[in-house]
Amino acid sequence: MNPGATFSKNYRRTIALFGTSADPPTAAHRAILEWLSAHYDWVAVWASDNPFKAHGTSLKHRMAMLKLLIESIDNPRKNISFHEELSYLRSLFSLTKAKEIWGSEVEYTLVIGSDLIKQMRQWYRVEELLKQVHILIFSRPGYLIEGEDLVALEAIGGNYAIADLKLPDISSTIYRKTQDTTIVLPAIKDYICREHLYI
Repeated sequence: MNPGATFSKNYRRTIALFGTSADPPTAAHRAILEWLSAHYDWVAVWASDNPFKAHGTSLKHRMAMLKLLIESIDNPRKNISFHEELSYLRSLFSLTKAKEIWGSEVEYTLVIGSDLIKQMRQWYRVEELLKQVHILIFSRPGYLIEGEDLVALEAIGGNYAIADLKLPDISSTIYRKTQDTTIVLPAIKDYICREHLYI
């Protein structure tokens, strides 16, 4: 079933596209999803490989953990859904697939962390991508949003907004370095232990 089919055809639906490395997904990822659920008609989530960095475990495991994270969210709107079919190395391909699912008469927003603002300029056919989506930036601890980077993003066509959410001072990177189990949810901690990940 097309999850967007229940929306009125007279309303321009808003869909947030949130692809993440999820290596592993943390409580910060959950906070982002809860915020997106409150602000968008639909939230499409997937795990993917980032061609600009190495990953701590396989995409298969990261997808499984991200599903567990989504299941942990108390979501009265029922508007967060995992979409493995959107998982591509290139965001442009993810957007193309999203349009096959929900159509072109939708307002798409690509969700990124502040650590990716500089990197975006190196993305595959980024100007073509930016003509078709809005960009929503979440400020990540340790990655300041620099004015010069926003100017550079605008220069290549980026239409952006900055989410008004203060994220906890945690990250997947910190987990991989410290194995601090308070960073991940219990179900994900159990999965990591069971599958012997990040050791």
